[in-house]
Amino acid sequence: MPSASSSEFCANVLKVLADETRLRVVRALFSGPKHVGEINQDLGLEQSLLSYHLRVLREHGVVDAERDGKALPYRRASAARSRDGGGTIDLGCCCLRFDGSPKGKGGRP
Repeated sequence: MPSASSSEFCANVLKVLADETRLRVVRALFSGPKHVGEINQDLGLEQSLLSYHLRVLREHGVVDAERDGKALPYRRASAARSRDGGGTIDLGCCCLRFDGSPKGKGGRP
């Protein structure tokens, strides 16, 4: 994977985050690590669709998952670290700022 400061890394991560559902997933993780069921409770997606988006986010270093027994909690990865108390994602190459509270079940990020 390219370094967080490279143009290639930045372009790839921004492409991944250009998807509204993936942005909503990242936003759902602002409050801390969550299991798939907790994320899905916030977003109301089909299980397979959520799993797909989590895999894409994991592959691009935006979220991490570390097995805890049978559970697999997800959290924002260091490549998507929080700034200013949680409303901004610092990708190293640029920052994304979210205004307002996260929207669930079909709402916009």
